[in-house]
Amino acid sequence: MKKVIFWLLFFFLCLAGMGNYGYHQWFTQKEPEAPSSRSVQAQSTKELADLEFDGMHQVIQLHHNQPQFSDKELQKGQKAYQSFSHLDRWNRVGVANALLDRSMMPQTEREPLTVDPTGWHNKKVTVQGKSNWLYNRCHLIGYQLTGENNNLKNLMTGTRSLNTPYMLHYENQVAEYVKETGNQVRYRVTPIFRGEEKLARGIQLEAQSIQYQGLSFNVYIFNVQKGILLHYEDGTSELRK
Repeated sequence: MKKVIFWLLFFFLCLAGMGNYGYHQWFTQKEPEAPSSRSVQAQSTKELADLEFDGMHQVIQLHHNQPQFSDKELQKGQKAYQSFSHLDRWNRVGVANALLDRSMMPQTEREPLTVDPTGWHNKKVTVQGKSNWLYNRCHLIGYQLTGENNNLKNLMTGTRSLNTPYMLHYENQVAEYVKETGNQVRYRVTPIFRGEEKLARGIQLEAQSIQYQGLSFNVYIFNVQKGILLHYEDGTSELRK
């Protein structure tokens, strides 16, 4: 009887391990929508700010898609947290950091946003017969991850394409991973400004799962919109001629 119980336990443990392995592999192999044809090795925010959109790749990989967290930042056993930088002298947002887990995820629907970040000169634009709002108030750390909402330290002015589909695509990957595995994810979002400009040139997203090497990315998304010329110094805009 003892042998039967032993082999039954062994069988179920193997099944559990295979299930975990399959999910781990799925996230390892699921590549973000970052063109492999363009990867850069920018070492500083200034180098990122100096990058120019090539008209094709709104998302590019940084450091071969590998996040640049220290070993200390990826230690196991840490409590979940989020932190935001103080607004700078021009009231612009800075780096947002988080160690995400299920406990931080909101249980209620998001309320409407009421605060305006720098560079907020929103208007409806029509490009190729389609009309829509140019800008979104973009959460650095998405609402679905921590429930943070009307906080000026967590909001920046971003084009519609920057926010959706691109930022949302990566936020969804993180949210799905945390929900399905229960594991923690180290997450960092860095808005990139050039000089004293009020509208960010782009945003860097980095993520690394803690317990397993199941999820990781390091990408830069240009803050651009097709058919629109943005004036980054103040966020005003005009149709491209």
